[in-house]
Amino acid sequence: MLSLDVSHNSLKSELTPQSRILLVEDEELIREMVKIALEEEGYEVQTTSNGRAALNLLQNSNSEFDPHLIVLDLMLPEVNGLDICRLLRYQGNITPILVISAKGSETDRVLGLEVGADDYLSKPFSMRELVARCRALLRRHRYNEQSSQSPVQKYRDISLFSQECRVVVRGQEVNLSPKEFRLLELFMSYPRRVYSREQLIDQVWGADFLGDTKTVDVHIRWLREKLELDPSNPEYIITVRGFGYRFE
Repeated sequence: MLSLDVSHNSLKSELTPQSRILLVEDEELIREMVKIALEEEGYEVQTTSNGRAALNLLQNSNSEFDPHLIVLDLMLPEVNGLDICRLLRYQGNITPILVISAKGSETDRVLGLEVGADDYLSKPFSMRELVARCRALLRRHRYNEQSSQSPVQKYRDISLFSQECRVVVRGQEVNLSPKEFRLLELFMSYPRRVYSREQLIDQVWGADFLGDTKTVDVHIRWLREKLELDPSNPEYIITVRGFGYRFE
């Protein structure tokens, strides 16, 4: 049972008036309740009940609706939510994704996050929590976008000076090759996002790269040797077995 307990005293001033959300949910009652709750908070909401329709909308460069956030059910007709996550991330789409699903086990949540979701909310849920999570994801995404446009990116003990192609780790400057620098810049722009080898090849080496994807593993190893206190037990660049790499 969902609870429509949205507070009308919430801080609407935190929301960007143009914030757009794509809601992909095949259960009509849930879809309508979530849509109403989000619209009451000032969001522009477009809905669809079909995974294929959602992909068509997201992959259509001429679409007039370009969402800032995707609220995504997993059990969908034609294309399920996990496959949508995988495909969007593989294609380099970084739009935040909030999964809502009746599958609430730890394994389901971990799988959803590892294939590209940014947050996971199990059914049944309250509308107040859903709205709060949407607000947090949008706020985080705006911050990451601003950080990625800044000439200096800082994360824990690492500072990356993009215009100078310079990196400082724990107060000491380290020398990175161009590919190592681009890898680190990509990781720091979107921490905790899981990248497959193929995605890293596409983003760093280019879509026309014809070499072995194992070259990614080699560059990751070199990068760890320059960033990590103990490269064999990395704290920054984490291997997500079966999926790729994540920056912590």
